[in-house]
Amino acid sequence: MPASSDERFQEAGQRPLEGILVADFSRVLAGPLCTMTLADLGARVIKVERPGTGDDTRSWGPPWSGTGATYFESVNRNKESVCLDLADDADRRLARELALRADVLVENFKPGGLGRLGLGYAELSAENPGLIYVSISGFGADGGRDLPGYDFVVQALGGLMSITGDDAGPPMKAGVALVDVLTAKDAAISVLAALQARRNAGRGSHVQVNLLSSLQGALANQAQAYLGAGAVPSRMGNAHPSIVPYQLLDCSDVPLAVACGNDAQFIRLAAELGAPELAADARFATNSARVEHRQALIPLLEDLLGAAPAAVWQERLSSAGVPAGRVSGIDEGIAYAESLGLEPTIEVRNSSGGPAGRQIRHPAVWEPPLASRAEAPPRLGEHTDSVSAWLRGPAGPSREAGVEPDQGYFSY
Repeated sequence: MPASSDERFQEAGQRPLEGILVADFSRVLAGPLCTMTLADLGARVIKVERPGTGDDTRSWGPPWSGTGATYFESVNRNKESVCLDLADDADRRLARELALRADVLVENFKPGGLGRLGLGYAELSAENPGLIYVSISGFGADGGRDLPGYDFVVQALGGLMSITGDDAGPPMKAGVALVDVLTAKDAAISVLAALQARRNAGRGSHVQVNLLSSLQGALANQAQAYLGAGAVPSRMGNAHPSIVPYQLLDCSDVPLAVACGNDAQFIRLAAELGAPELAADARFATNSARVEHRQALIPLLEDLLGAAPAAVWQERLSSAGVPAGRVSGIDEGIAYAESLGLEPTIEVRNSSGGPAGRQIRHPAVWEPPLASRAEAPPRLGEHTDSVSAWLRGPAGPSREAGVEPDQGYFSY
């Protein structure tokens, strides 16, 4: 009997994107995280970097690992690094040849910047009709084309900072470049969809993703509160506009995050705190009532929680089916994931096969398991010679690029 597709996949030890070539003309975070996601899933990713300096994040330290800036390393594993000066005719021809061989090209130049170098979608797709061309910008290619796209600024302009922070304090950004991360995931999802569309339609496409749209797409209930009810959300600290209790509550030592998403969980919370009468109180019996009377409820809960440390309450409440967790550092968060058997990290290896430290692994787990891949982020230009030789091979460039070099390299 022929093996099933799953069995053949497992026997071959393949990865979902095995055989897909990605030309990575991006830098900083959103583009590189997108392409690292594709690399983790098996694509061959060739990262084009500026000679001498490379991706800006190579210099974004401290902190530094034993091999470079941890910022750069966080989003560039499983890639090959090639240094090409796009203002140089010979290097630009190699870049064009890479693009013509690629299945996917990801770039975050200023909108239209690569087109002025003969590397735009229209020029490349004429010769490589299967190319999926992903352009990442801050504010799109129309009215916002000239605006530099930085995560911090987009968090401010897009409304995220207006709902982040204490109600009596200033607006706050998220503790990570969250908009870049969201945009990276939107771009990666779009690539996967475009690859499927190519199978159906026989040709590639131009996908445009921008930070502002990705942020607004992630505002979820907060954006819909405005669109559907005309309510403009504001900062509430760690409280939730529609659920109570769903916030940090003080214990005898450190705060505890408590998230009662329904009335049954609140009943269990009240019972575990030794105050079942709270759940029978008309002011607190339903979520809508608790939202209305949050100012009365929260001090009562904190008085009860003040009888013990947060770790004790976390164990007790979790055992009772009440979502709760004390505020932890990133180190503690990783250790907690390990204690749950989630294996949150991987050991990466350098080009010689030696250990090169730990990184957060790709979050998904597959059954049957994928063939493992854990190559350390490349040294600047580590693969320039081998990739250049390959590009100059039998399928090398057939003509001059014939364009003037652009002024400036990337948009952000």
